[in-house]
This record gives sequence, structure tokens and C-alpha cells, in this order.
Amino acid sequence: MSTANKVSWGEWIRERDDPTTAAGKPEALEDIVVLDLSHKSMAGVICSAFLAEFGARVIRVEPPGGDTARFFSPFGLEHEGTGLGYLVEGRNKLHITLDLTREGGRAILKELAGHADVIVETHKPGQMDSWGVGYRQLREINPRLIYVAHSTYGQFGPEAKRQSNKPDYEVADQALSGILHVTGEMPTGEEPKPWEVPTKAGNWFGWYASGAWGAFASLAALHHRELSGKGQMIDITGSEAIMRFMEDMILWYEKAGVERGRIGLLDTSVFPYTFVRCKDGFTMIAGFSDVNFQALTTIMGRPELRQDPRFKGFIDRLQMENKIALHSIVEAWSQNYTADEILGMVHDYVLNKRGPGIVATGRVNSPTQTLNEEHWWKRGAFEKVDDPVYGELTMQGTPWKMTETPPRTKWVCRPVGADNEFVYLNYLGYGRDRMAALKEQGIL
Repeated sequence: MSTANKVSWGEWIRERDDPTTAAGKPEALEDIVVLDLSHKSMAGVICSAFLAEFGARVIRVEPPGGDTARFFSPFGLEHEGTGLGYLVEGRNKLHITLDLTREGGRAILKELAGHADVIVETHKPGQMDSWGVGYRQLREINPRLIYVAHSTYGQFGPEAKRQSNKPDYEVADQALSGILHVTGEMPTGEEPKPWEVPTKAGNWFGWYASGAWGAFASLAALHHRELSGKGQMIDITGSEAIMRFMEDMILWYEKAGVERGRIGLLDTSVFPYTFVRCKDGFTMIAGFSDVNFQALTTIMGRPELRQDPRFKGFIDRLQMENKIALHSIVEAWSQNYTADEILGMVHDYVLNKRGPGIVATGRVNSPTQTLNEEHWWKRGAFEKVDDPVYGELTMQGTPWKMTETPPRTKWVCRPVGADNEFVYLNYLGYGRDRMAALKEQGIL
């Protein structure tokens, strides 16, 4: 047996994957410069945050006084003058100011673009082009430039033209994508109850989806540039980004003429695959294949359910009236136990081989419960960062664990314009007199 096989897989991979060792390893994008020109939208801020975590030098360009997105925060709560949402995604970036509405500011942007590998922006489609600093102008300065534009409707198409004066609204991303038609509880009568109406995804789903896909496309474009020497434009919308999460809904309509509505806790493809009440909140239950349904009914002490014509087979359990009935039966049982007690029953069944099949279960966590789970701390899903400006903050860590070039959080954020002197001196050679003059003119 080799030395590698003498330790468990978990021990072996943790030693190489542990995010606490990231500081001593190289960064995948350490030679990449990104200009983040995001305006009144978190999509670009999120996109550049992912690139920054992988080591790109991200220069966040804000108007004098700061971008509006910096102040998006629950009930207007700010920490050291910055909104909480921006603090999460301002990580690892240098922050400068530049007024792009003025000709002098746009001239400086052209200079900066000559040093950039990637530009990220969220202005209204065509706005940057009308200023003379859009993709087709900047690529003349830097043919290797990758230009990522986030918006709600995209850079072309009928609605892009009609809605060209509107900024990127995340709630519009959700509304246009179709996702709101399937979120929330399913109707139970002719008149919908208040909870049977479109239910917004609780987070900035559109902006995060757009940001993630924008970063993903940037990496593909950087790889293509290595092969061809050419940059390119990336046009991404939060609406289309969400659409990619909608799995079989389009094909279901095309092949069966069925438009999926709100399903609530009753999954359309498999059942039981749901959430049920328990003594201390909610827990999830999954036991949908025939053998796993046998396991579930055995654990419940209800083996007779397997002979009930409504639940006898996989397809039988998918019929709507049967799903409603089965959910009620499972929940009547689960409400007698806590989530951990149900988990204990499942473990006992599987580990002691009390029958075929398995059941998946687990407590439905609140954000606070998730935060207090030791497992996620051990994996670096959360981290405490002691920032020289913002102090100690608990934040989400990076979701990727990598053996050679792991991402990392180096600092939380920076105040508005904190890195003006460093960036403008190092990239453009601006001295203090030039900086003072630009500030006096309101360009910085």
C-alpha cells in the first residue's frame, strides 16, 4: 500500500485543500488587471469579487463620493460608511474615484484601459459607447481587452432598445426570467392566498447569477485570448442568467404543453422530496424511489403505505392529489419528533442495516444556525477577517477549495477613493500636483 493510502481520504485532501493554507500558495489570476466600472448595480461588483478572490488586481472605479451600490444595505445600516452588501463583495479590490460623466474622466479611463485585461460595467446599454469609451472604442486602444457588460435586457434586442433608459434592476431580472412563476406556495383555490403569489428569491439572485456567469465567461475569454491573442465582448443579463437555473421547465412546456406553476413543497419530478414540519421547525425528507420509499415507510412505522394504490409506485406518488395526501401523512408523523431525532432514526436504519434503501433528511437551518455549524467553519465557508479599516467582520469565505491556486480574502473593502494615489501613480505616472488638479476639477 502506498503512503498516500495509509491515511483517510478526508485527512489527505484536507491537508492540501485547507483554505487556511491559501496564503502560502500562488494565485491563478495574479497577472490579470480588472477595471470594475459598476454603476448602481451589484452584478458587476460580484463578478469582479470572484476574479479578485482568485488573485486578479481589481481596480474598483467609483464616481467621487462613491457609487450608489456601496450604500445598498438592510434598512440603510452602514458600517464605517459602507453598506453591508458592498462590504461582502468589496473584498480584495483597490478603490479609486473617476467621474465618467465628464470628458476629462473618460480620457483618463482610456489611459487605464490600456493597462487592463478585463473591464466590467453595468451602465445602461449603449451609455459607455455614447461616451466614446465602450467596447468598440476601447478595443482599438487595447485589442486584448475583455469587456463584460451586465444589464437586465442585454445590449441588443427589441426590449434592450425600448428599455435602454432603465438601469439594471435585480427584481426585474427575477420577474423577466420566469422564476417567480414557480416560487412560493401552490394555489389551493380560485382566489390565491397572500402566500400563493410570486415570491421573490430572498437574496439578490439576479445579480449573483449575472456576476457568477460573468466571471465564468471572463475566464473562458482569458483562455481564448491565450490561444488567439484577441479579447472580446461579453454581454450578460441577470434575466438570462437566472433562466439557466430553470432546468426542465422549457422542455416540459414544449414536449407536454405543461406550464409549470408554483409547486411549493410538492416537487414535480420526484416525491417525497420535500420539507415537513417537525417539533423544532422544519426538516427535509427525501425517499422518492421505490426502495427508498420502503425505507421511509419502515422508519415511520407505516409499512402499509407501500400497498396503498396512491403510493404504490414511483409514478403514483407523483400525481398531485397523491402528493398532497402523502405530504400530510409524512408531516403528521414528523411533527412528533425534532429534526435531530428524525436524523437519528435514519442513521439507525442505515447504519444497522434494518432494511433496503436510504432516506435523506436534515434540519432546515436559519442563517444563524448555518453560521453556527462547526462543519462550515472547518471548511472555511465563513471566516473572521480583521481589517485595518473596517475592523473584525464575519463574512462568507470562498466556496472553492483548491489544492494549487486557492482563492482567498486578503482584505474586506476600501473606503471611497482610498487607492487613488497608488493606482494613478503606478499605472499612469500621475504625481501629487496632477492629482490635486484633477480633484479640484471634480474629476477624481
